[in-house]
Amino acid sequence: MQNILCFSHLRWNFIFQRPQHVLTRFAKNYNVFYFEEPHTGPDSYEIIKQDGISVVIIHIENHHDDYKGRMTRIMDRFLKDQHIQDYLCWYYTPMALEYTAHLTPKVTVYDSMDELSAFRFAPPQLLELEEELFKKADVVFTGGHTLYQAKKDRHHNIHPFPSSIDKEHFRQARRKTTDSSDQQHIPHPRFGFFGVIDERFDIELLKEVSARKPDWHFVIIGPVVKIDPAELPKAENIHYLGPKKYDDLPQYISHWDIALVLFAINESTEFISPTKTPEYLAAGIPVISTPIKDVVRPYGEENLVYIANNADTFIAFGEEELRKDSRKEWLMKVDEFLADDSWDNTFRKMSLLIDTIKTNNGIYV
Repeated sequence: MQNILCFSHLRWNFIFQRPQHVLTRFAKNYNVFYFEEPHTGPDSYEIIKQDGISVVIIHIENHHDDYKGRMTRIMDRFLKDQHIQDYLCWYYTPMALEYTAHLTPKVTVYDSMDELSAFRFAPPQLLELEEELFKKADVVFTGGHTLYQAKKDRHHNIHPFPSSIDKEHFRQARRKTTDSSDQQHIPHPRFGFFGVIDERFDIELLKEVSARKPDWHFVIIGPVVKIDPAELPKAENIHYLGPKKYDDLPQYISHWDIALVLFAINESTEFISPTKTPEYLAAGIPVISTPIKDVVRPYGEENLVYIANNADTFIAFGEEELRKDSRKEWLMKVDEFLADDSWDNTFRKMSLLIDTIKTNNGIYV
């Protein structure tokens, strides 16, 4: 089997999202090595097998003392130890070029899932390294259509791959199960959100709606990162349940009345394509979203998701949905829209593009 060396800014165990969905499928045909950004400790690396992936955990004693040279030596030692000569490089972060620019992969893939330069605490050299990565890459994928439009003129072989779904996993939410123990006590109606709670989260909208509708209860699932938890609104009808396992999400969603794509409109969210949108829909739960471009088109334009521009429209849509007696017609439309949407299809299309490059380069497929 051939090898994929993937370099990511995300910990493998942080949240099960795009890299995990894509790479676990590639692992059926490749040996996939997933390199996390380094931890602090004596210079070394270890490999832990998870989900069919070899997660490479690197430790480096001092991140400011010859970081590039020491990381490069660890990479070279890894390739020698593992007897790896032929490989593909797959990048989620251009920052990895600091210690991988000397490598000679058969194919280089850049999966630009987000506009990382717009995120809080983005390294100042990220844009420069991204420009270098565009020059090295044989193919570029983008995490959505808005991001594709922003970057399509920067590469000759670039393709949009918006967020997809594992339909069967989230369809479990349509079968009512026993409510989770930490959610059972929360009254209805419940408005739920799962995902990373960071600078993209719409704190002000949650604060205003929860204050104006004290009988509505808001269930917030996910880790808090890059922001002070003290900044989050506190109220008797807001319930922060912390991170949950991917496998357990359908059980929580099953007992929500409405799901939320609760993102602020700022530079960090301009190009995002939230995976949770089709996941909520596959779960059969109506969705209220802020006007994120990749949610407005196509989900809002197809009348599959409510698009709330402010607290007034949010409350109006919530009240409208809670008055409904049946979701049957809406669910039929949702299922028809999502029929061809799956991570399996995304994997097949990505794989075909990579195989075409390998064939054109005279590499055995």
